[in-house]
Amino acid sequence: MRNLVIRNLGRMSYGEALEIQQQIASERKLGLGSDHLLFVEHPHVITMGRNGHEENVIASESVLQNAGIERFESDRGGDVTYHGPGQLVAYPVMDLRDWKRDVGAFARALEQVMIDTLSDFGIAAGRLGKCTGVWVGDAKIGAIGIHLSRWVSTHGVALNVSTDLRYFGYIIPCGLTKPVTSMQALGVTARMDDVRASLALHFQSAFDFAREHEPELALAGTF
Repeated sequence: MRNLVIRNLGRMSYGEALEIQQQIASERKLGLGSDHLLFVEHPHVITMGRNGHEENVIASESVLQNAGIERFESDRGGDVTYHGPGQLVAYPVMDLRDWKRDVGAFARALEQVMIDTLSDFGIAAGRLGKCTGVWVGDAKIGAIGIHLSRWVSTHGVALNVSTDLRYFGYIIPCGLTKPVTSMQALGVTARMDDVRASLALHFQSAFDFAREHEPELALAGTF
């Protein structure tokens, strides 16, 4: 089985985390280094993907600034989304040539990782028609936005753990007029460390990475 480096970057700006992803991706494109799974929490930021529509940002630049929200133009797929405290963001930087050269399969596997993680905490989540991401009923709890270059991935998924959902009111998330939710809003109080550990284990399983430790040891030795 393949090896995976798991790193928790803590609280870090979107731009700083993107630079780290790009450094690792540059090595992987040359066949150097290792695949990574990067965990991070971002300060308040709205990101616009390659397929974004300006009208889906419904707050003016001055309103965003007054609310302490950064704006960032991103090369990921998808439309506009929000990241902030209480949201677990996971960035897999991996060479899909060592797994499957299939963008659709990659996206579905990332969704399944979030679905399985939520199941560990008693939340029955799933997919919703042709909409991307992970849903509880008609409310979105997990978003996905990826970028591939020479089959090396950057960007990834965002799972709402205890996110302040009011910040989604500044945008039309992913261009869909559907509600958003979080684990906390669904009545599930979970430590970010526990959700992170669960997602890491499901990610390793989904993408056939080696698991060298039991979950309780992985927390102490990997993060």
